[in-house]
Amino acid sequence: MDDLRSRLSIIPQNVILFNGTLRYNLDPFDQFNDEQCWSSLESVQLKEFVIEHGQGLDLLIGESACNLSVGQRQLICIARSILKESQILIIDEGTANVDYETDRIIQQVISQKFSQRTILIIAHRLNTLQHCDRILVLEQGQIKYFDRPNQIPHFDFS
Repeated sequence: MDDLRSRLSIIPQNVILFNGTLRYNLDPFDQFNDEQCWSSLESVQLKEFVIEHGQGLDLLIGESACNLSVGQRQLICIARSILKESQILIIDEGTANVDYETDRIIQQVISQKFSQRTILIIAHRLNTLQHCDRILVLEQGQIKYFDRPNQIPHFDFS
């Protein structure tokens, strides 16, 4: 089970961050150097935000990460996934609670940084699915469609 867990990353709808530093939240097992952590933050467009706070990777993440916006929490979770380099990425409504600009950043990062990985996306927003190779549509627990996005009737990705 540990072997499986080490090979996947999960980006949930409600991100879990730990009470501690930003560095600890990016790399809880201390496997990466500071340069790699900064690079992952730059990938999700959070580097400037962290620099502006003046504490760098020692920025304290408060109880329930209340000192960060929902979008910033999601982007930190994605930065953690970038560092981990898991072969399987599961995104469970990962953009449901973020604004459209953060959603755009997330979509861009996923297409750039996770293009060679298997990604399973659970989503309701169609734009979240537009770059997928295959879409599985469930209706009342049954498979309704499983095909390329442009082959699924009634889906308009424009």
